[in-house]
Amino acid sequence: MFYLASKSPRRQELLKQIAEQFELVSADINEVAFKDEVAEKFVLRMAIEKAQAGLKNVVTINPSDWVLGSDTIVVNNNNILGKPKDFEDCLQMLSGLSNKKHQVMTAIAVINADTVLSEVVVTDVVFRAITDVEIKDYWQSGEPQDKAGSYGIQGLAGKFVKRIEGSYSSVVGLPLYETEQLLLTAKAQSKKLTLEGAK
Repeated sequence: MFYLASKSPRRQELLKQIAEQFELVSADINEVAFKDEVAEKFVLRMAIEKAQAGLKNVVTINPSDWVLGSDTIVVNNNNILGKPKDFEDCLQMLSGLSNKKHQVMTAIAVINADTVLSEVVVTDVVFRAITDVEIKDYWQSGEPQDKAGSYGIQGLAGKFVKRIEGSYSSVVGLPLYETEQLLLTAKAQSKKLTLEGAK
């Protein structure tokens, strides 16, 4: 069996494109960076910890069962941008991203009882200039409130994006190519274990 340790409907929809069957499992963790923890290490740690928490919540786990954990962060000038606390926070974040390039990092971790397969995908996103009025209107739409960096590229904020350099699906929340490659590796390892056990 294959499990997704995520409540995100965006990740669930993306995963359906590459995985025929999977079940959801809860994975609540403390999503706070360590002091001086660099962004790439933080997002990878979050993905692994989500997968590990999900694995603990699987009632009956078999050696061939795998859990996928994923985390996405927005990084501007090496600063990690979380979800906005209020409108002022959103205004500060999006003003800082206006007319600039920033990075969106998504980490994926596919684990079982013995193995951790993981990768971090970094995509550059370039915003056009955004006015304070546009940011206020966007905030009032309700979309930014639960989004890292105060925006969702797949929604109304798509009009702010001049271009991206990298994986679009990664910016949405799950890099499809890289995730499929990890799942294929996991499947091959499970098949190998099954064959060895049958000897």
